Amino acid sequence: MSDGAIATTVFGVFMAATVALGLAAVRGRGRQGGIAEWSVGGRSLGAVFIWVLMAGEGYTSFSYLGAAGWGYNYGAPVLYVVAYMSCGYAVGYVVGPVLWAYARRHGLVSISDMVAHRYDRPWLGAGVALLVTVFLLPYIQLQITGMGVVVSTISYGAISLDWAYFIGFAVTTGFVVVSGLRGSAWVSVLKDVLVIGTLGFLAVYVPLHYFDGYGPFLDRIVAEKSDWLTLPGSGGSAYGEAWFATTSLLNALTVVIFPTTVAGYLGARSADGLRRNAIWLPAYNVLLFVPMLLGMAALFVVPGLVGAESNLALFKLVVDSLPAWGVGVIGVAAALSSIVPMAVFMLVIGTMWGSSVLSLLPRWRSPQRQKLASQAVVVVAGALALALTYGAPNTLVRLSLISYEGMAQLVPMLLLGLVWRKLTLAGAVSGLVVGVGIVCGLVFSENDPVFGVNAGIVALAVNLAVALAVSYGVPYAGASGRADTRPDEDVLARDPLDEDPVGAEPVVTDPV
Repeated sequence: MSDGAIATTVFGVFMAATVALGLAAVRGRGRQGGIAEWSVGGRSLGAVFIWVLMAGEGYTSFSYLGAAGWGYNYGAPVLYVVAYMSCGYAVGYVVGPVLWAYARRHGLVSISDMVAHRYDRPWLGAGVALLVTVFLLPYIQLQITGMGVVVSTISYGAISLDWAYFIGFAVTTGFVVVSGLRGSAWVSVLKDVLVIGTLGFLAVYVPLHYFDGYGPFLDRIVAEKSDWLTLPGSGGSAYGEAWFATTSLLNALTVVIFPTTVAGYLGARSADGLRRNAIWLPAYNVLLFVPMLLGMAALFVVPGLVGAESNLALFKLVVDSLPAWGVGVIGVAAALSSIVPMAVFMLVIGTMWGSSVLSLLPRWRSPQRQKLASQAVVVVAGALALALTYGAPNTLVRLSLISYEGMAQLVPMLLLGLVWRKLTLAGAVSGLVVGVGIVCGLVFSENDPVFGVNAGIVALAVNLAVALAVSYGVPYAGASGRADTRPDEDVLARDPLDEDPVGAEPVVTDPV
């Protein structure tokens, strides 16, 4: 039996197990539940499931491909991933329970719902859903591409890129349409077991196999590749100290309101579980050091990788040194690192469209109809990303340049709006429009970083200034008498009591 056949068989068995696990997750639940059961797991996931889900959503194909590629090309700048995720978990310790409390009290299932409810404008929720869809579609496409590259490589070319792309789409769509967030959490358990096991093994095996241990490996890096160990890294990159600090800050603020992160928050059984989760999650970041180090190890084993080929640095080490079955297992771990986040991205897009866009039509306002609409949107969004992967791959890759920095511009509208009752509709919208416009202008004109500073944080600063100025300058209520905010429905200073029904009259609290 050839190496390609062995690795492909291992991959196929695990993909079948993935679909089965996702379907088993909702046995006896999925058909009876409405959109809340499908999109946020009925708000009943315990601390362990939330931990593996949020760790799985954060640990994408970038962790196997991009992190190793950045380590190979630049070195130290890639540590921003560890920095911002760890800081983001600290911010999430406070923000997660706040968002959970607000959504639970008012029966909300997405950030577009929260925005629509906070400003009492359904059209605003629909607009946010459209904007977020533009920012998330590139992530789906990138996960499809990442999985395709991994599967084609670990199968020794037995599975073509085109088929690998389709497999990723089919497997993900198959279980997420039926099982929703709960299925993603169950599959995350399998993924995390494989990721922890394979990266733990590689962390020990590669330095011993190629360098006789970490001592000789690190000595060689210091002696021959010292530029990779300091900012801005090798090759005179633009990723210096100012970029590192501002990117870490921006991403730490953004990750807590990222729609996929919020989906994890809203699926939790309790706010206390989210706090415990924020304490545990940084431990998962230790794994991110492995592909970074292995990317630098590849500098000596497979030198001369250029462009996108550098993203395969880790897998070239794997294919070069391990038997086919081992290559297959590590490939499955990397493939699941694409499938789990891709599933949550698709689910979030579907949820926002079902609850905020299509629900503007009276016939689609029941929870069951919203669920059906959301499931249909999942298939459409995934198929669109797949089609563009085949036909116009650079279209979404181009959009991905502004995805995270663009999403950051929602921070004032959502977070500030929930804790500061005087932020008006006009202020929030004006800030968002200005912020997104600045990000697009700077990024697409190739002025990111700006004097070494992340363009997204420049846009966010202007966004915030505009939102505050307009909020203070525009009257609190318009000529129609409708308030731009809900002053009696601020985020609770405490967690909602268990006996408080969803949608109950809110408790009036002092303004924060």
